[in-house]
Amino acid sequence: MIRVFIGFDEREPIAFSVLAYSINMLASRPVSIAPLMLSQLPEFLWRERHPLQSTDFAFSRFLVPYLCGFEGWAIFMDCDMLFLDDIVKLWGARDEKYAVMCVKHQQNPREPRKFLDQPQSPYAKKNWSSVMLLNCERCKILTPEYVNVADGLLLHRFEWLEKESLIGALPHRWNHLVDYDTNLPVEDISALHYTIGGPYFEEFRNCGYADLWFDAKEKMLHCAQIKNPEAG
Repeated sequence: MIRVFIGFDEREPIAFSVLAYSINMLASRPVSIAPLMLSQLPEFLWRERHPLQSTDFAFSRFLVPYLCGFEGWAIFMDCDMLFLDDIVKLWGARDEKYAVMCVKHQQNPREPRKFLDQPQSPYAKKNWSSVMLLNCERCKILTPEYVNVADGLLLHRFEWLEKESLIGALPHRWNHLVDYDTNLPVEDISALHYTIGGPYFEEFRNCGYADLWFDAKEKMLHCAQIKNPEAG
């Protein structure tokens, strides 16, 4: 079973649903998908919201190894994404010599604000933690007690690891930053990341690859109506 945790923000419920649908429709093996909802995590995450925190899952992502009992591997990803490829291929990239594997972006945000007028904070390793393959047994420092008091930048820059060589690199195709990265043919992208703002926000309806997101949404809703006609 491939364990997937998706960051959940109550302002973006449709983003979670479409992402989960896109993963399941392309997966060739069983996938367990869990939303990291703050309403379900009060006994594990009690730190106050930081003024620069733009999403509900800025810190909950680092609880994934703990929620897995520090056993096996798990995948975390932000909710503002869309899968275009079989997640089994990403799962197959696991390498036991690493504690964490991610796409090592070199992102320098151009804008001071992003979706819903949230702050856009530049920092080293930005967006590295937005898609993570986590070797849970090697992340035992990430207890609730630690995650609740650790500095945000320390967490997102993986400074909780003993050494940077424990961070493995994933192919860029697994975290393509829409409207940051160079536009590529769809066949060269496995996962789109609408990091500035997804097309479900009015001001970003015409962002790059928006048509792919809307197509996935329509297919998901059509499937739901076929199975439950009265829902329409």
